[in-house]
Amino acid sequence: MSTRSVQRRISGADLEFPGYLRAPHEAKPTAIGLWTKATDVEGRCLLVPELIAAAIYPGEAATEQVILHVLMLEESGFLERYEHDGVEILSLCRPLKADTRGASSEYPPPPRGVPRNSAAMGGAGARERAEARVRAEQAERAEEWAGWRERAERPAPPRRPLLLDAPPIGCVDHPNGRREDCGPCGTARRQHDRWVAQQRYTDQLAEWEAQADGPDAQPW
Repeated sequence: MSTRSVQRRISGADLEFPGYLRAPHEAKPTAIGLWTKATDVEGRCLLVPELIAAAIYPGEAATEQVILHVLMLEESGFLERYEHDGVEILSLCRPLKADTRGASSEYPPPPRGVPRNSAAMGGAGARERAEARVRAEQAERAEEWAGWRERAERPAPPRRPLLLDAPPIGCVDHPNGRREDCGPCGTARRQHDRWVAQQRYTDQLAEWEAQADGPDAQPW
């Protein structure tokens, strides 16, 4: 039995295979890897998630990701799982075309009408973990959106009036001002008005600068 390496390329027709098109986007890199790296010339391999992860994602801790993706790809019709001689085998429903002269698969084709044993994938436990992960992610997204909506709908706090931070309108002897003429009070009042005007102008200028720095702004 020969298992020599055979070069395989993905064609446009392969990418239009319904089992691939229906697969979730996040599982498609694993589908590509199964096509080109992890399976033999007949599109089969031992279903050992650690070995598949090492072939497709070398140097990454991707075993759990591969388990989840294999379940997704099985649901989309991209692959099948079955047992032979006590081991679980993965078989692609559409292997890539290749020159298979002198090369063959070590594993038999999947049987028809025989229930599979999914011990290598963790059986129902893997399915439960995948479903629990999806539910947890959905709950997390729902919580994030709820928080965003709450922040978006929450009214902005009132702005602190400038007059609360402005200098006194009167002199040291008359901090609240006085009706009668007082030179220091007049000077303090002018300083007060100038400070308020300057702060208002600064706020207006800052708002203008923020608008000028928008996504369509041109650099100087």
